[in-house]
Amino acid sequence: MAELDKPQLTANALTVLEKRYLRKDQVGKVAETPEEMFLRVARDVASADALYDPQADVEARAVEFYNAMASLDFLPNSPTLMNAGRDLQQLSACFVLPVEDSMESIFNAIKNTALIHQSGGGTGFAFSRVRPKNDRVATTGGIASGPVSFMKVFNAATEAVKQGGTRRGANMAILRVDHPDIVEFITCKSDTQQLTNFNISVGVTEAFMEAVEAGADYGLVNPRTGEVAKRLPAREVFNLIVHQAWLNGEPGVVFLDRINADNPTPELGEIESTNPCGEQPLLPYESCNLGSINLSRMVDGERGEMDYGHLARTVETAVRFLDNVIDRNHYPLEVIAEQTRANRKIGLGVMGFADLLIKLGVPYNSEEALQTARRVMQFIAEKARAVSARLAEERGVFPNFEKSRQARGGMRVRNATITTIAPTGTLSIIAGCSSGVEPLFAVVYTRTILDNQTLLEVHPLFERIAKERGFYSQELMEEIMRHKSLADIAAIPDDVRRLFVTAYDVTPEWHIRMQAAFQEFTDNAVSKTVNFRKEATEDDVRAVYMLAYRLGCKGVTVYRDESRESQVLRAGSVTTAAKPEAPAEPGQHVKPRPRPPETRGSTLKVKTGCGNLYITINEDEQGLCEVFTSMGKTGGCTASQSEAISRLISLALRSGVEPAIVTDQLKGIRCPMPSWENGGQVLSCADAIAKAIERYLRGREGRDPADAHAAPAVEALAGLCPQCPECGGMLERTEGCIVCRACGYTKCT
Repeated sequence: MAELDKPQLTANALTVLEKRYLRKDQVGKVAETPEEMFLRVARDVASADALYDPQADVEARAVEFYNAMASLDFLPNSPTLMNAGRDLQQLSACFVLPVEDSMESIFNAIKNTALIHQSGGGTGFAFSRVRPKNDRVATTGGIASGPVSFMKVFNAATEAVKQGGTRRGANMAILRVDHPDIVEFITCKSDTQQLTNFNISVGVTEAFMEAVEAGADYGLVNPRTGEVAKRLPAREVFNLIVHQAWLNGEPGVVFLDRINADNPTPELGEIESTNPCGEQPLLPYESCNLGSINLSRMVDGERGEMDYGHLARTVETAVRFLDNVIDRNHYPLEVIAEQTRANRKIGLGVMGFADLLIKLGVPYNSEEALQTARRVMQFIAEKARAVSARLAEERGVFPNFEKSRQARGGMRVRNATITTIAPTGTLSIIAGCSSGVEPLFAVVYTRTILDNQTLLEVHPLFERIAKERGFYSQELMEEIMRHKSLADIAAIPDDVRRLFVTAYDVTPEWHIRMQAAFQEFTDNAVSKTVNFRKEATEDDVRAVYMLAYRLGCKGVTVYRDESRESQVLRAGSVTTAAKPEAPAEPGQHVKPRPRPPETRGSTLKVKTGCGNLYITINEDEQGLCEVFTSMGKTGGCTASQSEAISRLISLALRSGVEPAIVTDQLKGIRCPMPSWENGGQVLSCADAIAKAIERYLRGREGRDPADAHAAPAVEALAGLCPQCPECGGMLERTEGCIVCRACGYTKCT
C-alpha cells in the first residue's frame, strides 16, 4: 500500500479517540494509533467490493476510504469506527424494534434491546400498540399497567447494560397523540431523574394538528379495540406538550403522517418510530448506518467559495462506503440483518455547516445562509442518488425495490433512503468542526487537562481573524468565555460579531427555518435542537412548533436555556398520573410563601472537593424555609451554582415541598472532585447541601441517621453540575444530547 497521510487531529480529538474509539489491549491500554484505526476500518469496509467483483482492487478502495476519513472529509457513525475489523463487527448506530400488545412481545423487545445496546447501538420504540392503563387483560382477568410502566422496565434494562464502556445506551419512546395514555406519557419526564435513558416524542398526526388549528376535540383510540375511548380538546393537549417542552425540553414532536408520506416502502408497513435522536425513521427491525461529510473541508481556501468538485468526490466515496457497511455488518439479530439488507437504507449527512458559513463569510441567521443550506444539500442529495443508481447497475437494486415508491419513479437505486442529517457530537470533535447543522455552541471553550488545569480553547477561525485584525488578547478571550454571545462585547468589530453568532444569538424561528431548508433535500429527517433563551415563554415554544409543522419539518426538539437546572426542584407539575383524563391548564403553579422577617437556624461547614462550603439553614414557625451557601475563598462557577441551588431549595421549602423530597433529589449527584468528610464521602456541593439539611433535621428532632432517605447516585448532567462527570470539562446541549467537547462524553437526555 502506498504511504498514507497522517491525520491532523486536535488535542481534543486525540483524547476522544484514545478514550472511546481506539482498540485497547487486555489491560485497557491503547493498542492502536488513529492512523491504524482508520486503516482498520477502511480495509474492512473495502473488502465488501470483492462480494460483487472477485477482481476488484480492494486495496485501492481501502486507500480511497482511508483518505476520506484521515483527511476528516468524511466520517462514518461511531459503531463503524469502533467495531469494523474487530471481533464485534457491529457497525450500525440506529435500530427500531417493534413493541406489540403482549407480554411476550414486550419482554422479547427488552431482551433484543440489551443485545443491541451491548453492541453499541441505540434503539427506538413505538409504544402505541400497547393497550392503555386500566384496560382489561382477558388472560388473567386483571388490568393493564399501560405503556409508561413498561417504558420504566426498558429504562432499567438499559441502565444495566454499559456497552463495554464505549457508548451508553439510548432509547427513543414514541406514543401516538391519539393513544388514551397520551397525557401520562407527555408528563412522564416531569421528574428528570426518571426514564433517564429515554428521549420521548409525541407522534403527532395531521388530524390532530388540524383539530388544534380548528379548536376542536379529537378522539383517543384504544389500540386493542380500535374504538374511541374518549375525546379531548386538541388545543389543551397541544398546550400541555408545549408546556412540558418549555419546562425541560421534553417531549419532542414527530409528525408521523409527514414521515410516512416519504416512507419509501409503504407496502411493507407504516413507520411508527425513529432512532434515539429522531432523524432516522425506520420500520420495525430495520437498522441504518450513518455517515457525515465535513462541510468545513469543502471550501476553496484561495477563492473563499464552495469546492463542489471536492464535495462531489467525497459524496461518491461516502455512498460507496455506507453501502459496503451493510454487507460487512454483523447484526445483533438475524431478523434485523434480513430487513436491513432488503431495503439497504443509508444515511449520508453533514457536519461543520456553521464553520462552512464562517469561511464563506455568511452569518448563520441570514437568508443567504438558508440559500446555502438548500444549495449544498440539494447538490449532495442529487449526487448521492446518482451514485446509488450506478451502484444499482453494478450490484443490483435493493431487494424490496419493486415494492417501493422508487419503482414507480423511473430511477433504479441501490438504497431505499440515502440522506439523513444525524447528530455528530463526538464525530465533530474528531473532525474538529461544528456539530451537524447547528450554529456554534460557543466561541471559547474550557478544557481540563490531566493535572486539573483549565485551559481556554478558542475557535480556530475566530482566533485567526482576531489575530489578523489585531484585537486578540487573553483578557478578551476570558471575557468571551464568561458570555454566551459576542453581541455585547464592544471590543469585537461589528462584522465579526455578526459572523460568529452562537446558538444563543440565533432566534428559534431561524433554527426552524434552517432545519426546514435542509429537510427539503433530505430523505429521512434532520436532527436539530431549537434553542430558546431562558426568558422564553410558552407562547414562543408554541409558535415554533406551529412553524415547524407549516414548513414541513418531520420533527421538533426544543431546549430552553437552563430549563433542566430549575426542573430538579420545581414544586408540582402540570398534570399528574392521578388525573390523566385531561391536561391541566398551563400556568397553575405553586407560589412560595413570603420570607418571614425573622428566622432561626445554624451554619454548618462541609469540606468539598472545591473547598469549604458554609451552609446556613433557617426555619420559621412552619418549618424549614431557606438555605444559604458561601464558598470560602473559592468563587466562579462553583460558587454561583451552589448559590443557585440554595435559592431553589429555599423556594421549594417555602412552597411546601417536604425537605426529604429535596434531599432525595440532591443526594448522590457527583462532581469531578468528590471529597471525604468525617469518614463519609461528599460527592458534590449539591450532595453536601442535602447531607447538611439531613444533619440539621436529625439534630433538631433527635432522629437516627438511618431514617434519612438515600437516593441512588446519578450522573451530573448539564444541570446542577455543568461539568463533565468524566473529565471536568463543560457540557453543552445539542441535538437532543449533552456532549463534552474535551473528552467526548455523551448522553441522550
